[in-house]
Amino acid sequence: MLTFVKNRDSSEMRHSAETTIKNRITEHGPGWCFTPMHFSDLGSDASIRKALSQLGKQKFIRRLARGLYDYPKKHDTLGVIPPDLNEVAKAIAEKDGVLIQPAGAHAANLVGLSTQVPGRIIFLTEAASKKVKIGNQEIIFKKTTKKIMSSAGTKEGLLIQAMKNLGKDHIDQIARARIAEFLKNSNEKEIRDNMKFAPAWMRVIVFEIIGLKP
Repeated sequence: MLTFVKNRDSSEMRHSAETTIKNRITEHGPGWCFTPMHFSDLGSDASIRKALSQLGKQKFIRRLARGLYDYPKKHDTLGVIPPDLNEVAKAIAEKDGVLIQPAGAHAANLVGLSTQVPGRIIFLTEAASKKVKIGNQEIIFKKTTKKIMSSAGTKEGLLIQAMKNLGKDHIDQIARARIAEFLKNSNEKEIRDNMKFAPAWMRVIVFEIIGLKP
């Protein structure tokens, strides 16, 4: 009799954890990427991992890598959509408790200075360098300096990396127009604060584009 009650209570606890976790995932909506850490307030590590495993078996969530999942988006014609690597990187950064900054061709694409969509995307970080394989794509986290990361997470920080990828000699009139559009909602203080560690040539070009004095 006591054994029956214990098993019933254990089953109810697992079901409760699964339901609560499922509700949180649903609240975030399709496309959300997450790790068990995102549910640490909802139960023990074991119960959370068990619930995620069950939700994966139900095809409600998708396992992308060890300890990394998403709530996949679905298209009427294409079916299940591949994960957004920006969201994947964000989930990994949240788990590790670090800041990240898109760089390289990925940054240029996000700003609109390039139409190239790289097969592997690069993020700068103060943490250790590492690579994460997601399907046939790759996310690269590259360790960099605190100075470079000072503007991480800002529009200007993203612009700095995009312009670095493009190069000084390739900032033509089309690029200038896109930079102006990209910064149209940024105020002078934000721009000056976040561009202060950018190379001098970038500051000159950006200030000229938006009409700021050096």
